[in-house]
Amino acid sequence: MNFKRLLQVMLCGILVTFIGCAKSQSGNETIKLGVLAPLTGTNAEYGRGFQVAMQMAVERINAGGGVNGRMLELVVRDSKGDPRESSDLARQFGDDESIYAILGDFTSGASMANAPIVDAAGIVQISPTASHPDYTSMSPYTFGIMGRQDSEAPFFAQHLIYRHMGVRNVGVMYINSDWGQSAFGHFQTAANSIGLNIPVAVNYVQDERDFSSLITRLRATPNLEAIVLMDQGAVPQIINQIRGAGWNIPLTTLGPGTSQQILDLSGANAEGLLLSTPFFFDEDNPELMGWKNEFVSRAGFQPTVHPACAYDTVLLIAEAIRASGNNVSRSSIRENLQNIDFVGLTGPIRFNPSGDITRQYLISGVEDGRFVVKAGFEFANE
Repeated sequence: MNFKRLLQVMLCGILVTFIGCAKSQSGNETIKLGVLAPLTGTNAEYGRGFQVAMQMAVERINAGGGVNGRMLELVVRDSKGDPRESSDLARQFGDDESIYAILGDFTSGASMANAPIVDAAGIVQISPTASHPDYTSMSPYTFGIMGRQDSEAPFFAQHLIYRHMGVRNVGVMYINSDWGQSAFGHFQTAANSIGLNIPVAVNYVQDERDFSSLITRLRATPNLEAIVLMDQGAVPQIINQIRGAGWNIPLTTLGPGTSQQILDLSGANAEGLLLSTPFFFDEDNPELMGWKNEFVSRAGFQPTVHPACAYDTVLLIAEAIRASGNNVSRSSIRENLQNIDFVGLTGPIRFNPSGDITRQYLISGVEDGRFVVKAGFEFANE
């Protein structure tokens, strides 16, 4: 190769390197966000809700020019609602330097299993729905926006059951998971403090299908006035099996929110069901209803608070990235997220030092095949 040709090759190499560096410094590359959600299994409705709502948020942000000129991209993985599966995927995200933050997982158990992994990788994991009180304190990189069970379970005991229903003796069915144990424990503590009796409590494992023996045990307990169901995905099956046994005892549930799956799978069996929720779609709010209608057109089912929170997690991460300017990193996202003041679809969000937020709750019920508000947010203060 002659000198002139060698010089041309060297100049081309320098030019390519310069262009590549300029591109990196200008920050025009896509920012990838890892998503962990149960797309299959018992909680698939919630995982699908995550996926649809988060994509809606990303499309909205990108249509507005992205974040500081950079587009967002979701990398979605199916955790199957299993903590071990979720941890394997979280580890893959942590090892992939192109992933800036993790959104998910759905359950407290999976999110808590991931805590040491995201802590070691120095990457934020913000769960839309994990509510175990211990979750966010496990690492500076773990965040949650659903609120905590040590707030909702006491509200459920005192205000929904004791005050609204006027009930004094309840039986409890709860899933034997980190979330279920926490929910029942805080419910039990609150119940003891106000004189709400729990003569019988039974539990079951994830993906249980036959609840007949547990229902028989509950039904054999005298003087029960209501049954409390603490779970997400299995609630419709339990409702159907209770009603199928010819037992018309009042039912309440803590966990699934205003799930369309309950209405679709339980039908008339769900009539009269009562539950707590930190969020409800107000028909007089055109922005909320517009979002809800778009979600339904994409997902094919009605949203609960869960996809609404999933939507907000994307907006929160986007704000943390925006505040990072041209120096976006995993650590800058964490620092900015901790100090953010934000109003999203589900209301004001300001993280406590531990990385979670404090929410208020209302009481909803099923009437004529749809969810309605039975007592508003002010009920707890009356």
